[in-house]
Amino acid sequence: MTGRLNSAQPYALGLFRIVIGLLFACHGAASLFGVLGGAADGGTIDAGTWPGWYAAVIQLVGGALVLLGLGTRAAAFVSSGSMAYAYFKVHQPEALWPMENGGEAAAIFCWAMLLLVFTGSGAFGLDRFFASRGGNGADEENEGSKRAPVAA
Repeated sequence: MTGRLNSAQPYALGLFRIVIGLLFACHGAASLFGVLGGAADGGTIDAGTWPGWYAAVIQLVGGALVLLGLGTRAAAFVSSGSMAYAYFKVHQPEALWPMENGGEAAAIFCWAMLLLVFTGSGAFGLDRFFASRGGNGADEENEGSKRAPVAA
């Protein structure tokens, strides 16, 4: 059973990356364009306002890059840092626990993106496609796919 699960690991990771990237990009699109219910007040964030507008741009661009598996590690690193900032500067001063301060999404996105920094894009990413067409067969993003999966 473990062997089968290990062989499916890149595909599960690829699907995880796609879902996290899509959800993260949707947060940015909601804040910037007012779609999907808009920002917290139902509207949009004014361009250039700190930190909300910049966070929304990071969410939209970072989420799209993670979704596509293009520069996953770098995009996830910036996105994770953005969510850590959001949690500790916006949510945590209100209360200690995420359930009390409304920071569950920031905490989950921070840790999910940080996981992608260390694991890479998994299967289905454009990085893997471009690496195979480039002739060298691998790039830094896909080095992790050549190693044995993490054993439980």
